[in-house]
Amino acid sequence: MPSLDLFSLSGRRALITGASRGIGLTLARGLSEAGAEVILNGRHRSALEAAQGDLPQARIAAFDVTDQAAVIEGIDAIEREMGPIDILINNAGIQRRAPLEDFARADWDALIETNVSAVFFTAQAAARHMIRRGAGKIINICSVQSELARPNIAPYTATKGAVRNLTRGMATDWAKHGLQVNGLAPGYFATEMNAALVADAEFTGWLQRRTPAARWGQVEELVGAAVFLASDASSFVNGHMLMVDGGISISL
Repeated sequence: MPSLDLFSLSGRRALITGASRGIGLTLARGLSEAGAEVILNGRHRSALEAAQGDLPQARIAAFDVTDQAAVIEGIDAIEREMGPIDILINNAGIQRRAPLEDFARADWDALIETNVSAVFFTAQAAARHMIRRGAGKIINICSVQSELARPNIAPYTATKGAVRNLTRGMATDWAKHGLQVNGLAPGYFATEMNAALVADAEFTGWLQRRTPAARWGQVEELVGAAVFLASDASSFVNGHMLMVDGGISISL
């Protein structure tokens, strides 16, 4: 196979969770441009339909990834009505910030439910179909906080560390069935979730000094890594977490 063809996603079908905006929608657009048929997932059909206006060739599947029964039903319906899911990107996630000593139980539960349980529910449901076919790609969105900590986000850091090790465990269990399960770990990106930090001149100044690349990442810069992990180019890459962070995780 010619080397560039290894990155083609032609004929593949990809489900992206949390895809109505931000990183999820950007990755969906990128995989579509690489040839994949993409399916946008989120809780709210209206938001998905709005995103579909930006990516008209995409299909939509509205279900709540924190509800295991809804996930199983939703993925089974995709497999039955749209076709096999070849690629799953577990992108749905939330952030909560507060001093650790004051962190609310409700916020802790919400983080665990969305950032960890949903990854398990969705990957497990998709993998059951992939295992029968002997092939599949699962990409779990990790974070630079899978490795590093900052004040006021310890519970978020705990969830993203869990996703990194869950990714390793999935690869350990499912590689023998022909699946590749890897993590994609963004550093600091200018997203809606980080809008307050982007607008904070003091924080942005700190980030520019702390990051070797000396800037915020742009979400489009995640696409190449996602296409690599979704394609045949990564056929012997398993349980890996690929950092896309401007070097912040390797520099003091």
